[in-house]
Amino acid sequence: MTEKNTQLSRFGFSFERGGTHIARTMMLDELKILLSYVDRPDASKNEYVHAIRKENCLGKRSGKSRELTYRHLAKLYSLDFTNILFRALRYFWNRDIDGQPLLALICTYARDPLFQSTAPFILQFSEGSIVSRKALEEFIDAQEIGRFSKATLTSVAQNINSTWTQSGHLHGRARKIRTLAKPTPGSVAYALFLGYLTGARGQALFQTEYIKLLDCTSGQGAELAEEASRKGWIVFKHVDDVIEVLFPNLMTEEEMEWLREQN
Repeated sequence: MTEKNTQLSRFGFSFERGGTHIARTMMLDELKILLSYVDRPDASKNEYVHAIRKENCLGKRSGKSRELTYRHLAKLYSLDFTNILFRALRYFWNRDIDGQPLLALICTYARDPLFQSTAPFILQFSEGSIVSRKALEEFIDAQEIGRFSKATLTSVAQNINSTWTQSGHLHGRARKIRTLAKPTPGSVAYALFLGYLTGARGQALFQTEYIKLLDCTSGQGAELAEEASRKGWIVFKHVDDVIEVLFPNLMTEEEMEWLREQN
């Protein structure tokens, strides 16, 4: 792991070779239920564990199913308030209901390298294009030829297609059509924040891979960032060609120090 990746891991980014999408999707429905059931933003990880395992808030049929569900959700989102990616996700979650699918997608992208690797494939398609599962399978296989068996490759492609459908980038069941995601003030603010954690500043914040996930132009992103700023979620200043974006509500002093060390 590179030094930068090691530093980003402290913020909650994951670079592990595996990936939840080998077995599941980004689990948007389960995440919505869980974050509604455990409704305190500062809840501890143990409270999420207890809600899933003991109180069965997700309605799973067996203890094994509850345990696997917890592990997958924790792998995707950490469910740990001390993890800044999850804490920021929770900050925007109830403030921007319409943005929840994209908020989940951005966090998934930052924590599941296998899913992350498929973004260039999906985002290259124009609105209305047909996105075949076979083409996605071939793309995944080409990243590391022979890594997955044919059956696993099909399952992985189905899971990844489902996540992109949940986020609004694809539409349809058997026949997937490329649609445009619908960015919101919260999802743009969250994408800007992840870009900020990776070292982007000023205009560059609107050119990161996280903003590109939202299918929005720099101009549209700036408008939504300004709206997020008016709501008090972030600080966005734009004078001529100079842009400054700050996140006073999201970081602890220790995390700010980590960022200074990284820069």
